[in-house]
Amino acid sequence: MSQLFSPYTLRGLTFRNRTVVAPMCQYSSQHGLANDWHFVHLGRFALGGFGLVIVEATGVTPDGRISYGDLGLWNDDQIAPLAHIARFLKSEGAATGIQLAHAGRKAATPIWWRGSFNETEAEKVEYAYETWVPVAPSAERHSDNPGYQTPTALDKAGIARIVQAFADAARRADAAGFDTIEIHGAHGYLINQFLSPISNHRTDEYGGSRENRMRFALEVTEATRAVWPEHKPLLVRISVTDGSPGGWGVEDSVVLARELKSRGVDMIHCSSGGFDGYALKAAPLYQVELSRAVRGSGLPTMAVGLIDDPADAERILAEGDADMVAFARTALEDPNWPVHARHILEGGGDAYQLWPKQARNRIRDRDRVLGVRQ
Repeated sequence: MSQLFSPYTLRGLTFRNRTVVAPMCQYSSQHGLANDWHFVHLGRFALGGFGLVIVEATGVTPDGRISYGDLGLWNDDQIAPLAHIARFLKSEGAATGIQLAHAGRKAATPIWWRGSFNETEAEKVEYAYETWVPVAPSAERHSDNPGYQTPTALDKAGIARIVQAFADAARRADAAGFDTIEIHGAHGYLINQFLSPISNHRTDEYGGSRENRMRFALEVTEATRAVWPEHKPLLVRISVTDGSPGGWGVEDSVVLARELKSRGVDMIHCSSGGFDGYALKAAPLYQVELSRAVRGSGLPTMAVGLIDDPADAERILAEGDADMVAFARTALEDPNWPVHARHILEGGGDAYQLWPKQARNRIRDRDRVLGVRQ
């Protein structure tokens, strides 16, 4: 058996294989509620054989959403539709995760696939349009892009409120039946804003030194781990580097990973970027070296970023660069990527077992007639 399709265990959770669907915002919710789009979008990845499916960035507060179309877990009404999705994913053999997030100063922006605030009055009613003033470590805009506002700087009471909101959302995620949660600390959103000297210009205990800038991330982690069941793993996604001059770097992330490990985090999902001036050139496997560096801290890691070739995914694991491999656009383009990849890496009859039971015999019969993949 290939490493990619071998089981992997964190705490009390065993994944059927090491393929992961990374969180991908759909901007298709009303009032933070999951709907049929999310059910179908996510369900197809379980049918396609992925080991873990992580639900998109889900706001822990209404003002923490990237847009008004984001999912949320700030109230109990949002539990049931997510529970429906989680039950289906698990019934098809996939482990379930949800990413808990706060966008900070990158909140209250236009829906990405619209490109601007161009809703008609009728659409504003239909889509539950709303806007608000975002919050951040410092009262500084993300960029001059007109989609971003100048945020309000958080006071200590506001910080405490958001830390508690992460914990409350984690309780709701558990009630919805998710196997794992991922704290979103990457891509220039609120936790990343506190970590990076690009966006954090505070002069209190949450700013200045690296130790101070890590404080918010560690408080969120501690509060979340305290309410998240002991047998369930906790993941954190970080930008291992801002990729920008004067920003957060790889050495910082290694230090952070050690601190997160001591607070009960089980895996780091290794991404990058989030601020203007990003210098890393996107190319196949361009973030794998970041996963390798963080894995040296002693925490398991998940590699992500333009990984498409099954042989590359297998090599990432075989060479010790990561413990799991995540896919985003690759999964969108081919929701059946794992079943196709397993046939490539392993071949033979066992590879058909990853197909859903309703389909595997028909696929096998078709392949027999065509004389392929036997």
